[in-house]
Amino acid sequence: MKNIIEKLEERPLVFDGAIGTVLYSKGVFINRCFEEICLTEPQLISQIHRDYVAAGADVIETNTFGANRVKLKNFGLAGKIVEINEKAVRLAKEAAGDKALVAGSVGPCLNPGQLLNITNSKNIEFAFQECVNALENAGADCILLETFSNIEELSIAIGQAKSANLPIIASFTVNDSGETVLGNKVEKVVAELDKDDRVDVIGLNCGIGPSPLFNAVERALPLTDKPFIVMPNAGMPKETDGRMLYLVNPEYFTEYSKKFVQLGVRGIGGCCGTTPEHISLTAKAVHSLSGVKKHIEIKAVTPETIKVKACSMSEKSHFGRKLAYGQKVTSVEILPPRSLDLSAMLEKVKKCKVAEIDAINIPDGPRASARISPMITSIAIKEHIGIEPVLHYCCRDRNLIGMQSDFLGGCAVGINNFLIITGDPPKLGDYPDVTGVFDVDSIGLTQMAYNLNHGIDIGGNPINPPANILIGVGVNPCAVDLVAEIERFRQKIEAGAEYAITQPVFDSEDLFKFLEKINKFPKTIPIVAGIWPLTSFKNAEFMKNEVPGVEVPDSVLVLMSKCKSKEDGLKSGIEIARKIKEEISDNVAGFQVSAPFGRVELALQIF
Repeated sequence: MKNIIEKLEERPLVFDGAIGTVLYSKGVFINRCFEEICLTEPQLISQIHRDYVAAGADVIETNTFGANRVKLKNFGLAGKIVEINEKAVRLAKEAAGDKALVAGSVGPCLNPGQLLNITNSKNIEFAFQECVNALENAGADCILLETFSNIEELSIAIGQAKSANLPIIASFTVNDSGETVLGNKVEKVVAELDKDDRVDVIGLNCGIGPSPLFNAVERALPLTDKPFIVMPNAGMPKETDGRMLYLVNPEYFTEYSKKFVQLGVRGIGGCCGTTPEHISLTAKAVHSLSGVKKHIEIKAVTPETIKVKACSMSEKSHFGRKLAYGQKVTSVEILPPRSLDLSAMLEKVKKCKVAEIDAINIPDGPRASARISPMITSIAIKEHIGIEPVLHYCCRDRNLIGMQSDFLGGCAVGINNFLIITGDPPKLGDYPDVTGVFDVDSIGLTQMAYNLNHGIDIGGNPINPPANILIGVGVNPCAVDLVAEIERFRQKIEAGAEYAITQPVFDSEDLFKFLEKINKFPKTIPIVAGIWPLTSFKNAEFMKNEVPGVEVPDSVLVLMSKCKSKEDGLKSGIEIARKIKEEISDNVAGFQVSAPFGRVELALQIF
């Protein structure tokens, strides 16, 4: 088997998640020595390892984070250091088999904020030596020094780990500001570890959740060419009914995991609060990003190949005409039903028609769940109610030939307003074992639609008459990696996008900053702002923590937390949405308002 450095160079690896969190969830009290459980309840540790391997982890850690002389002494177990470490490696290797590597976990001897001095440095040096020797003798594949906040102590640990002749991962922890508890900035620590020839891999773990850790990683990555791994907590714990819970769910965690990999991180795992569920979704998403699937290139049509006259934006539909003439557009997002009965959904659409809403947005397999075909839903809306559908169309479920057929078929029956999005992987929805197609992403699909509008199909064959697709795209003004989001948006415009709809906006200033940047593009397109009327504090927390791509500011959470009743929550949510709509009205081309939980009346109140 290749060593971990070789594997990290080949593709991003997925590390496992927390052990302590899972032990606690299984009834192990926090005042126990978790490392001793390797001896007293080995089957429990083995099962946790097996669960992580089954979840798709490429690397699992031994249950030895605190298995050093200094920490074990507090439990009267200093005499069992070698026994615990060696047993932990054997349990991990048995569970890993030939499917995963085993990292020997070594945590700090000092408590957070505790200083190194002449008195304790020798004891600490000896403690690390004992751990590392035992881990190596038992067959660990690498040494993972993790969660260090004192960089001097980390240097001592590195020195002892080097004697084991195994690859060394040196991982430290920072706060929301990107500093260790002793005030060392992430840039300083990474620069020192980059110069240290003893260190093979640099990492950041624990301390904070995915979002603030992403900011620290952005600052750190340009400072080193060594492989970099990240293992965030599942957010910050919050007390709920007397229990400390981590509110970052697996779906949200996975969304950030993909961002980390796209940023250049070579290893992603989880720390406190993460579980096999987090790692399972992360593994499927990250493995799909590892170069296994490459998008098909859709080449732009050239002037000499165009033989037909394309429709103008104003000729394509009522919605397109209003956008072309600078008139405000309105739309309401309504989900396709899970039932075969369309009548309840059509009644909601009818209310929007009466309220003179311009269009109905129809999501395409939202959160990768099973609903009636959005194309069929759109046809029913157009035929029975007579209002224009905006058909969300994602790249997940169909190959390129099928997507081209849908676009042409839609135009043939009068469904031609497409909002093109890449789409959530099915592993983020109700069917985690289903695979996505993703022949192209939203940029490539936008180019295909533009080509069809100019009479050229994906094979370069002429189409006459050409398609008349009104090409919409999605954009996220609050994206984690805003630079990348803006660049992708520029590419969508170049590919032929004619308008864009944003993710729900909860912070006007974020939208203004985004608009200021994109207004510098050589070409701009109308921006329709997404609005979501919150219904309760719990709904606001859900949107913030569990809906990828949505950012709810703390100020909004504070306002919603003050609501004492269900009615107060609805009233406050509508007031917040109306206020945002009013603040941004002069800067956008219109509004798409979501109907939370299918309650169209709430969406209509925003207008």
